Order: sequence, then structure tokens, then C-alpha cells
Amino acid sequence: MGAERGQAVTAYHKAQAERPAAGGRAKSHRPSSHRKSTTPRGHWLLVSLIVLVFVIGLVIEGYTRGVLGVNNATEPPPIPHAAPAPAAITGGGPVIGLTGHAVHSYSMPRHTVALTFDDGPDPNWTPKIIAVLRKFHVPATFFLVGAHVASYPGLVRAELRAGSEVGSHTYTHTNLATAGWREGFELTLTQNALAGAADIHTRLLRMPYSSEPDAITAADWHAARQAVGDGYFVVFTNLDTRDWTRPGVAKIVAAAMPSGGRGAIIMMHDGGGNRSQTVAALPQIIMRLRAKGYRFTTVTQALGLPSGDVRATQQQRLVGLVLVRTQEAADHTIAVLAIFLIAASVLLVIRLLVLLAFARAHRRREELRRTQRPRRGWPGYLPDVSVVIPAYNEAAGIAATVRSMAASDYRGRLEIIVVDDGSSDDTAAIARSLRIRGVRVISQRNTGKPGALSRGIAEARSDILVLVDGDTVFEPTTISHLVAAIAPSDVGAVSGNTKVGNRRSFLGGSQHLEYVMGFNLDRRLFDMLGIIPTVPGAVGAFRRAALEAVGGISTETLAEDTDLTMALCRSPWRVVYCPDAIAWTEVPSTLRQLWRQRYRWAYGTMQAMWKHKRALIEHGKSGRFGRYCLTYLALFHVLLPLIAPVVDVFSIYGLLFLNPLQVGLFWLSFMLLQGIAGGYALRLDSERLRVLWLLPLQQVVYRQLMYLVTIQSVITALVGSRHRWQVIRRAGVFAEVQHEQVASVRPR
Repeated sequence: MGAERGQAVTAYHKAQAERPAAGGRAKSHRPSSHRKSTTPRGHWLLVSLIVLVFVIGLVIEGYTRGVLGVNNATEPPPIPHAAPAPAAITGGGPVIGLTGHAVHSYSMPRHTVALTFDDGPDPNWTPKIIAVLRKFHVPATFFLVGAHVASYPGLVRAELRAGSEVGSHTYTHTNLATAGWREGFELTLTQNALAGAADIHTRLLRMPYSSEPDAITAADWHAARQAVGDGYFVVFTNLDTRDWTRPGVAKIVAAAMPSGGRGAIIMMHDGGGNRSQTVAALPQIIMRLRAKGYRFTTVTQALGLPSGDVRATQQQRLVGLVLVRTQEAADHTIAVLAIFLIAASVLLVIRLLVLLAFARAHRRREELRRTQRPRRGWPGYLPDVSVVIPAYNEAAGIAATVRSMAASDYRGRLEIIVVDDGSSDDTAAIARSLRIRGVRVISQRNTGKPGALSRGIAEARSDILVLVDGDTVFEPTTISHLVAAIAPSDVGAVSGNTKVGNRRSFLGGSQHLEYVMGFNLDRRLFDMLGIIPTVPGAVGAFRRAALEAVGGISTETLAEDTDLTMALCRSPWRVVYCPDAIAWTEVPSTLRQLWRQRYRWAYGTMQAMWKHKRALIEHGKSGRFGRYCLTYLALFHVLLPLIAPVVDVFSIYGLLFLNPLQVGLFWLSFMLLQGIAGGYALRLDSERLRVLWLLPLQQVVYRQLMYLVTIQSVITALVGSRHRWQVIRRAGVFAEVQHEQVASVRPR
């Protein structure tokens, strides 16, 4: 067996090296009239628009979350030529603003306090703080992080309804002393968020990581003076409770007590972490200050300044609404991405583990069967076999295909029927010129592949039918293995093992991995469960009685092989997989050809699944097929490819905005699991492991193309368009393959 396989591979490589540079003929059949239709033209524009909005949302979310909460409280670097804050500022009041053209410092009146809260709004702590303020009828000033405003606009409106005022705390809680050009960007975004959330702009600003006026550095003063020049009142504090360190309720209360009846702006926090101590300390602060004769007010009311909140213009509200809606959508998108990431990861891991477990069991079963039956079939079971080869413009490879069939070691009677389906090249002439006994060539007008298959089946003399694509080369033992597998009287069809011949390029190697890791592992699982959904067109054997029982080759879907196999699975006939029945096929060698082929496969499979959906509610063998196979296909061949890009998008998002090390470890772990599964699958098929080096590239490049194919197919199905046969050009890599057995083909 190994020597024969090596012979076929060596012959293939020789043919590939000697093939002409020009492309070969098309494999797929020309569309017949009932399949002529147009693919939707505008759907990619819609998809592109959705992707653009999605990317914008992720960029906003990534910028927000990637900067938000980062500790920028370290000492900022010195700014060249930055003058230190004047003594009147560092020794003055906690509010800085313009009076005319001069910067002025404002101090709080005696026995007057303004409670201020930074880093909100927070969906957990802000409502609790608002509730305490309402209970004691106390207004406050909330300095809001713009990103939180956009995420929780309702909380901003609740603060305003409670009689409080709001100010800016930048959009991402960035240190303005080190922000440089981003200062204006951060403040503008926050104003837009406020306009979209509550129809207001604010005149108040508290710089993140700021405290009391005497702590203002030259860099702080540079940023504050720029903000004041833009019309802001920059608010510092008299009393910093440092509640963010969670020192305990008693210490927070003590830190909030002004001395000697002096007025004060008290700094606390309603966001940025666990604020349970702040919530617990707030009633005590209010009651103790009231007992000392203090009144509570907002910052602007205490200083007799115009209201900090002014109504936004219509244009500002519109721009702000777009920002708020985008931020909200981005927040929800990230949440959905996280759910999809978990779901996709769990599904992928479960699938790989299940495939490996069933593949191991399948191998043991096959080993047991090999010990129980002769290599060349069951004793006394040598039925006549008819090989049907539908061919449309297969001049490049039809000779190699026919010769490989004729070189079979099958000891029973074998006839080979080539159905020339209206080819415009020399397919029929080449097939006739081979002058091999037992080969018949039938020419007809073009009817499509299902029509050509049906004609060949009708002309065949045998009850065992081997259906073969016109670009496929069999190993000498393949037909014998197919017959041995179909020997049990209840077996209606046998799926062979398709291998990729032109695997030396990246695209060919990726498809080789896909065939071994995906298609063949899936078939082992399906075989163990008795629910094989597809006998591939490249290599399959059928009983005529089974074909007649399900109505023959259907023309209702583009995947006639899948449609036919599903019909057999719903009938009393069994469909089995024979991994020893090996066929070598030429796969698409360009992205365009691959797209056309896989688009047709994906769309045709969805058509077949929809056609046989009733199996989901049926009983017996058909119900088992529906609930196991159709559910599996829906999850892993439709749904998973639709959500699997989430893994890649989230990985890129994580590398840019989250923890690159954690994301890298996650990706490497997933790749390792894929590598283990791929290595085992290659061993099962007696393939070399060195092709695994392609796996990382396949995950990054090739897999994305397959996702897009599925997405396109789903969109095509949803808009109700019918897909047509796509023409795939072949290079004819098997054209020069010569089998030594051809010379000894005996008369039929």
C-alpha cells in the first residue's frame, strides 16, 4: 500500500514539475438554464459599511478603554520654557478662571462647602450617592469622565435632575500635564458626550490627578492656563479625602472636615473602583457639617459664578448624540464580542476534542475490520462495477483520470463511462484516443454535472457505480477498497478519501491541511455516528438500488453530492467512509478559483440543509441524522465561521488596547491545540507532519477567506438570490501521470 501510494505521489510531482505555465481547462460544468441567475451586487457595499462602523466603534472603545484607568499620576516630565504657577495661584483659592484678561483665583465663602465627586458616572456607585444627596437635599458637583458619560447618559441626567451640576474630568481620565496635543481632543470629546447625553456643555474642569492649589506643578499650570484660556473654570480642592485609597470610613469623614469655619471644596469619588466607603461616609459628612452650621451648594453657586452647565446648540447636540450612540454601541459590541469569543472558543475546543476521540475510535475499528476481511474484497463478492466520469472541458486531465481507472487492481468486471457534457475543447477526442478496452465515451449537449451523472448512470450496465470527477486520479487499490466497503447489503454508498495533489504552494498546502484536518476528521466522526452528509464527487461508490430509492441525482441544489448523500442518510440505506479508498485531486491554485469553488460548496450545502430540514423533527434513522448531522453542520459549518472572526478581531483589539501577553498566550494555546489535532490527523492519513508549519499562516490568511465565503453564502441565501455554477480552470497537473499498470490492462 505504501509503495503504491509513493508511486502515485512521485508521478504527481513529476507531472507538476513538467506542466506548462499556461492554465488548463475549466473543471466545473457550464451553468444550465435553470441555474442562470445573478449574485447580489450591493451586499458587499452593505457589509463594508457595517465593517467600517464596527471598526470605528472598536477604535473609539479601544482608545477609551486602552487609556482609561491607566495610572498617569506619575510625575510629569518638565515642559521646556514652562513657567511655574504664580504664588497668587498656588497660595490662592481652589478655582481658577479668567477675570477680564487676567487669571484669577477664587476661594469658597466661610461656612460653605461644595461636595465634589470625580471619575463617574458609575452604574453601581453613582446612583447610591445620588440617593444619599436626595435624602439630605444636598446638591453636589460631579466631574465626569467623558467615556463614562457616553456609556451611561441616563446617570448624567439623573445628576442634573437632583439639582447637582457637572463638569469635565477629560474623556479618558488622562493626565493633562502630559497630554500635549491631546488636551484639546480630550476636552472636546467630553463636551460632545455631555451634549449628546444631557444637551449641555460645561464651563467646569477638574484635571485628573490634581489636588490642592499648592501642589500645582509647572506642567499642571501650563495645562490649566491653556484650559482657562479656552473658557474653563479649573477646579482644584481644599480637602482631598483620598477616599480612592479606601482608608476607612472614619478617616474619610475626618479628612472632609474644614477647620475654623473656612469654606471648602471637598474631593471624593463616585467611580474608578469600589466606593462603598465613600457611600458610607457621605451621610456622616453631611450631618456633621450641618451641625457645624455649614451650607451645601455647588461650586458655581458658592462663588457667585454663572452656572457651570449651559445648554448645547443643535449642532453640538447632534455631534454629541452620534458620539454617545457610537460609544454605547462600542460598549455593547465589546460585550457581545466577549460572549462570542467565549462561545467560539468553547465550540472550537469541544469540536477538536470530540473529533480526536472519534478519530481514535474510528482507527481502531478500521484496524479490526482489516484483520477480518481480505485486502481485495470479500470472498466471492466481485460485482461488476461501472465508473462514471462526468466531464466538461477536461482536456487537461481526462487522460490521466481514465488511465488511473483502467489501471485498477480490481479483479471483477469494470467498465468506464466518460460523459462529455458539451465540452468546447478536445475532452471527448482525447478520451476516445486512449483506445482502452472497457472505456465508453458518450457525448451530449451541455446539461450540467447532475445531468451528465444521470446520463452516465442510465448508460451503465452495473449495479455498483463509482462516480468520479474528471480531474481525479485513483490509486490502483481504490476501487477494490470501495467495493469491499459496499459489500454489506445495507450499505448504499461509500465515501472515499480525497487527497490534494497540487500541495506545494501555500494555497495548495492550506487546502491539504483542510482536507486532512477538517473534511476527513469530520467524516470519521460522521462514520462512527452513521450520519455522513457528503460522499464527495471526487471519489464515491453507490448501489444503483440506493440511488433509485432516493430519486437519483437531484438538480435542486448546487451541491448535488451533499443533497444525494443526505437523502440516502434519511433512507434505510447506510453511508460509510473508507479511508483506504484514496483519490488524488487537483484543487484550485488561485484565490479567485478557490473562492468560486468554496462559495458554491457553502451555498449548495446550505441549500441541502434547508431542503432536508424536516429530518430534525422526524423519527428513526432520519431523525438521528437531522438532530446530529444537521445540528453539527449548522453549528460548525455555518454559525462558527460567522462568529469565528470575533476571535481574530478580539485578538487584534487585545494586542493594541489590552494585555498583549495574555492575548498572545491565548492565541498560542489555541494554535497548540490545533497543532496537536492536525498532527494526529496527518498521522491517521499517513501524511508527513512537516506541513504543520503552514498552520499559523493558514489561521491568519486562509481561514479568513473561508469565513468570507460563508458570510457571502449566508447573505446570498438571505437575500434570496440563486448562485450559479462557477468555472474553475485546471492546470492539468495529472496530465503526464503514467501508471505502469496501464500497459497490462486486460480486456474487459
